[in-house]
Amino acid sequence: MSPPILFLASMVPLSGRERSPMTAPKVHHLWIYPMSKKPKYYVVWQGHSPGVYDNWNDCAEQVKGFPNARYKAFDTAEAALQAFREAPELYITPRANSEGQTSKAALRKANTSLAALSPHSPKERPILMPSPDVMEKVGFSTVVVDAACAKNPGPMEYRGIYLGTGEEIFHYGPVLGTNNIGEFLAIVHALALIEKQGLKGITIYSDSRTAISWVRRKQCKTTLEQTERTAPLFDMIARAEQWLKARRITTRILKWETQEWGEIPADFGRK
Repeated sequence: MSPPILFLASMVPLSGRERSPMTAPKVHHLWIYPMSKKPKYYVVWQGHSPGVYDNWNDCAEQVKGFPNARYKAFDTAEAALQAFREAPELYITPRANSEGQTSKAALRKANTSLAALSPHSPKERPILMPSPDVMEKVGFSTVVVDAACAKNPGPMEYRGIYLGTGEEIFHYGPVLGTNNIGEFLAIVHALALIEKQGLKGITIYSDSRTAISWVRRKQCKTTLEQTERTAPLFDMIARAEQWLKARRITTRILKWETQEWGEIPADFGRK
């Protein structure tokens, strides 16, 4: 049997010490194995552990004994993941009240239940998911990172997207910096997040060869001048380098092939 693919309903950010503005949502681990016959994928919107499951027995464990459990089977993983990100009423006929009408309060609760899993509004920072062909190449168990900088140096921010759910799992900035520094810190942020959650088999993609090389050398070789304004950023860099040097990094960090696959999903779309 080939290795399983890890799906996360949500991921937990770094601690406040890492200056991430996020709160910590609950983590769910879902394992989907290749099957010889056509599989079914089960979405659990409301259950003990909401997520996407590849067999009925695991799905049943999540909904058994759970009040007003909401779940549905789908033919493909892609369809199931898309449905999981949306309200169940789009896929399941809503329960009616005694007058045969759907409760507006119940609809509002359903529409906001998934939004609570992701701490950032996609309207502020849109996420463009790759095509199914690209997803097949890079895999669902993937964190993609990117940085944006208005000038170089200038206001810089970075973020990470988990392709298993298509959600932003961390964001930092803006602060005065450079694009390469942001890319470097984003990779380290993702590595620390993966370690914090004890996750295995996750791959990190960045479209910056420079940042990847800095992480592998465990040193941010920026030429940005250290000033009073950049002092907080250099403090972050120092802590990131110290974190890297204290560890043997085994997580795969790969280059996102923009020309072949299109813009990295973590791109801020400001080009």
